[in-house]
Amino acid sequence: MFVRILLFIFIFIESSNLYADEIPIIVISPSKKPQSKSTVATSVSVYDENYIENSNEFFLQDVLNFGSSGLNFNQSGGHGTIAGIQLRGLPKRYSTVYIDGVKMSDPSTVSGDFYFNNILKNHVSRVEILKGNQSSVYGSGAMGGAINITTKKGKPGLHKNFSYNTGSDQTKDLSLSISGADEKKDFYIGFERFETGGISAMTDDNENDAYRNGSLVSNYNQKITDTLRFDVNYRLADSVLQYDIGDSSFSSNNSDDNYSHTTESSGNFGFTYIPNDQFTNQIKFANLYTKRSYDEHDIWSNKFQESQYRGFRNAVYYTGTYYVNLDNSLTFGIEREKDEMDFEKHGSDYLRNAAVNSQFFDIQSRITNNLYATAGLRFDEHSRSGSEDSHRASLAYLFDDKLTKLKATYGTGFRYPSLYEQYTQYKLGDPTLAAEEGRSFDIGIEKNFLDLGFKIDLTYFNHTYGNTIEGFKDGSGDSNSYTHNQSADVTSEGLEFIGSWKEKYNLNFNLNYTFTHTYDGADWEDTKDGATGGGAFLSSRMVRVPKHMVNLQTSYVFTKNKDLSLKLQTKWSDSVRDYGNFRTPKRGTDYMDVYLGSYLVNNLIINYNKADYKTFFKIGNMFDEKYSTALDYSMMGRTINFGINRTY
Repeated sequence: MFVRILLFIFIFIESSNLYADEIPIIVISPSKKPQSKSTVATSVSVYDENYIENSNEFFLQDVLNFGSSGLNFNQSGGHGTIAGIQLRGLPKRYSTVYIDGVKMSDPSTVSGDFYFNNILKNHVSRVEILKGNQSSVYGSGAMGGAINITTKKGKPGLHKNFSYNTGSDQTKDLSLSISGADEKKDFYIGFERFETGGISAMTDDNENDAYRNGSLVSNYNQKITDTLRFDVNYRLADSVLQYDIGDSSFSSNNSDDNYSHTTESSGNFGFTYIPNDQFTNQIKFANLYTKRSYDEHDIWSNKFQESQYRGFRNAVYYTGTYYVNLDNSLTFGIEREKDEMDFEKHGSDYLRNAAVNSQFFDIQSRITNNLYATAGLRFDEHSRSGSEDSHRASLAYLFDDKLTKLKATYGTGFRYPSLYEQYTQYKLGDPTLAAEEGRSFDIGIEKNFLDLGFKIDLTYFNHTYGNTIEGFKDGSGDSNSYTHNQSADVTSEGLEFIGSWKEKYNLNFNLNYTFTHTYDGADWEDTKDGATGGGAFLSSRMVRVPKHMVNLQTSYVFTKNKDLSLKLQTKWSDSVRDYGNFRTPKRGTDYMDVYLGSYLVNNLIINYNKADYKTFFKIGNMFDEKYSTALDYSMMGRTINFGINRTY
């Protein structure tokens, strides 16, 4: 380990005296430091505050759903139902999500997943989506990428904001905030209340599934001295959902009146110490608490039973950045995370925990006048599953005209077993359960045609991971029924295309296309439950991943001062494979796979801004497309919403 560290540092020092021309800075997070996007090889999508505010969506997931290549979205019904975002065809457990620097994966979920369905968008200022293997910087679970979400901060002066949005299905959303800043400090406090009568989550009934969400976002930053700054962030989301689950084919019991109560509480505080222009130090203490309670109809006992899952994470993060000059820097860090899961179901109580200690190094260097390189490595030690290391190398070549960039990255990554995978009520953990391991590479070109107002970004990607964690612990004694590592590989490869064209000042087109070819060896090669067994899988593709997906946004500004604008969002998705469920015996075979059909959805958005007022209007799913992204669950039909935003 130390030999590799010394080799990296030696290469870094040897290159530190090269070119030091000034590079424009754009704040992004591929290496946890400010960098110029033009010199970064990582595929990154950035959504700023203006883009998010003008989307006229209620939830952040819906903002992202229509705006990025390499990202597909699925949800089990309408507002508030379980939603997941997959990057480059990999399940959501392979994308790490941070909100204001707090890792949000829920320790109490089966795979350590994070669900997007409770993030309202009005207090979000920026989202950065890093695609490709990011484990060398972000650790376990970042094999597909990392999503960094930043909430709003105070701006100079004192500001008050009011926003109200109402629409179909008895939907109402109220957002309030107060914020401010001066030379020494800044603060932001925002509250949002959303509620809806909802739609029916299931495709076979007409009862509505109501949902409500109350969210609080707050932060405070204080400049203590010229070299020392203190900051603190806190976020709370509390929601209640009525939801449906599928009945079995041999039971007539009604299971449409289930309720869940979810609480997400996250926060951190820390200090930033900058003794000089070359050295930045930051230490943060972070905490995550999640609680999910379900009052769910049990088809076997014909009674309602309560289940409760609580997750805890306490973490300490230290990050240092040393700038040799404008062209060469070293970012390094030490981290410790401790996760706990408290699982209560039908009167039983199980508390399990694990800890991870990590160190990482990331070197950024301008090797020649046009060539930029990044090299990073990370070492992690899990209290149960042992040690893992991950690596990343990237190159970006920026031509002299600054209009063309070639880029390439290679990285290795891993995902440690979740607490649920290691512990259940049937077994006190499996000490032989190892981490999943993967590798990925991508290569691409970005080109800007200034005279035509046209830009393109084309990237080929290839992901492979193995040692997959499959199965569950059911206590049957069958070795395949217990959570175990599979030898088969899972692969995802494809093309991402991003194109934009601007005609003068008023007309813009943004087109994203993704082709994804996947192979789920963990399913297909499973001799017990795979294609040759009881699973009856229809194909070897990953579930809920379309081969083809297109997003087109057409924007038109009616006046030169941009007071009135119109946007048409169009999304087309190819058909996808999905798992069967209890209802599949009606289709002929137990748990037989199904195909969910392709769909085409169009949204129309109108914004009118005057002075401190903004008014907005949206028709969602204009042509009332009937479609599902999860088996037996309906997505939203045609909806209308409108509202007003006022800043004081």
